[in-house]
Amino acid sequence: MTALFIADLHLDPGRPQITALFEDYLASDEVRHASALYILGDLVEAWVGDDDDAELPQRIACAIRAVSDAGVPVYFMAGNRDFLLGEAFARRAGMTLLDDGTVHDIHGRPTLLMHGDLLCTDDVAYQAVRRQVRTPQWKAQILSLPLEARRAFAARAREDSRAHTGSTMESIMDVNREAVAAAMRQAHVARLIHGHTHRPAVHAFELDAKAAERIVLGDWYEHGSVLRLTETGAELRELPAGPACA
Repeated sequence: MTALFIADLHLDPGRPQITALFEDYLASDEVRHASALYILGDLVEAWVGDDDDAELPQRIACAIRAVSDAGVPVYFMAGNRDFLLGEAFARRAGMTLLDDGTVHDIHGRPTLLMHGDLLCTDDVAYQAVRRQVRTPQWKAQILSLPLEARRAFAARAREDSRAHTGSTMESIMDVNREAVAAAMRQAHVARLIHGHTHRPAVHAFELDAKAAERIVLGDWYEHGSVLRLTETGAELRELPAGPACA
């Protein structure tokens, strides 16, 4: 059977064609007959809390719940855009939360699963912010704010993120090779799957004189991107999106 991996969808009301593509794909035979579906972070452009009463979170929950109800396990790992997503929404959507850096046995091969931002160690400014916002105290403080205040905060955070991305060299925002090697050694694996960098590719390399593999998932800004993992190999595939007015 096929294990499916997606990440960096950045679902947002401003891109309805991508939300429709996500819903259509989750309703497809490929997904409904998969061995598992893994969502490795940044499912949405911004997550303000499981109590968000906007339309988009409800649509996402329904689409994922239908996959789970069809008997396909759905796993979710938080990214830098949706780290406030918690157990309440996971229960509604019928998905299992994974810690960043989880190892799953996929077709008999231990595989390290990450969102990918922890591997971008050259981006020192980002890593400092990440350490701050991932603390239980910071998250509890944000989630205690009224919903509208959280929405305003998320909008400001997106602006700050765009400014940081626009002023930072692309090479700095990519993964650090030593960080990749260290994470794989610590997990005792020869295969790593992650997203975050929006640079889909299958990288074959040597790790401690042994064959290793790093698979990077693509984003869903202009089209969909899916990794199909079978016993015989890996395939990164694009999914065409409909017109923006769909």
